[in-house]
Amino acid sequence: MGDALAIIRYTLTSAFGRGLAAHRAGLMSGRSMLIPHTLGDGTACTIGRVAGLEGVVMPAALARYDCRNNRLARLALDTDGFAQAVDATARRLGAERIGVVVGTSTSGIAATEAAYRAPVFQGRGALPVDFPYRETHNVFSCGDFVRRYLGVKGPALVVSTACSSSAKAFATGARLIASGACRAVVVGGVDSLCDTTLYGFHALNLLSRTYPRPFDVDRDGIAIGEAAGFALLAPAGDLGESRGLRLVATGDSADAYHMTAPHPEARGACAALEATLTSAGWRPDTVDYVHLHGTGTAHNDAAEDLALIRTGLGAVPASSTKGAIGHTLGAAGMCGVVLTAEAMAAGFLPGTVATRSPDPRFRSRLLLSGEPGVIRRALVNTFGFGGSNCCLALEWRP
Repeated sequence: MGDALAIIRYTLTSAFGRGLAAHRAGLMSGRSMLIPHTLGDGTACTIGRVAGLEGVVMPAALARYDCRNNRLARLALDTDGFAQAVDATARRLGAERIGVVVGTSTSGIAATEAAYRAPVFQGRGALPVDFPYRETHNVFSCGDFVRRYLGVKGPALVVSTACSSSAKAFATGARLIASGACRAVVVGGVDSLCDTTLYGFHALNLLSRTYPRPFDVDRDGIAIGEAAGFALLAPAGDLGESRGLRLVATGDSADAYHMTAPHPEARGACAALEATLTSAGWRPDTVDYVHLHGTGTAHNDAAEDLALIRTGLGAVPASSTKGAIGHTLGAAGMCGVVLTAEAMAAGFLPGTVATRSPDPRFRSRLLLSGEPGVIRRALVNTFGFGGSNCCLALEWRP
């Protein structure tokens, strides 16, 4: 990656609430926003739900895009002045020079679940004839909705690589700018709650029965959350931005070791971290903070701890925020970026909510509680199913 890119405007909506102020307050409170949930078979778990989605009304011209995922996207786009910032940038650079890259894993699959349950359902393989599959369930649905809603006309695509989706969206957005295809890119991460995800992780025995406790000796799995976040990415010089958040480097890897388990020697995670540090030109001891992928599953936590040690990052303060808002899957990278940015702006090192007794086998420096601290350089980890990994290097310029 060449020169650092400015992240001109960003926003996030999750179980913490809507907007940056809610997320900064939630981060510093050390509270978990997860709520109890019961699956159809009686299994107890917790989820991170965004309040108020049921009341979101889609614009009439985009009514066919109405689904929980796109409602969540609209809620976020209308927050923190994000849509207005994109509009101002489009008038300055030209709408055709602004691209859209969105990461998601669920898309609008909840709409399909509802269609199968509807009284008009005709049986196996026969959804209602007027079911808007292209505008809801299709994986491109959210990217298409975002570009239409914002009125931008550059390249638009969706990245769907499980938990690394929105982190890889940043990498893809940076490449679109570097190639000259775009002068600015709206990068997003949107994933919403649906039964397919909840029952899928339940079938894998990965759902926590209580609260996720990443890196804890008694950790028992994850909690699924939903979130939508967006960032406007552009060369700093183009828009006169000399301060604030920068995307310095990205690092991808794909070890393909197993469909759901990370490589036991953390080869994929190490490759992503090493590529990021090399691209950024950073030594490990110059990094101030690592936002962990930190899911709370036995294999992922062990692999991430090993990766930090092997890449020289074991002494760097690190924490996971999944005990607070849940694992937002395809939006996890975006959540990591925005929560880290808010921690940088507040001069605060976040703790790992709900974790109390770190696994004694782990050697990395896990923060249990939040504390004051300056973060200038940070890494955001996302390590997905299938060995799809991505790490982002962020810098804060006060």
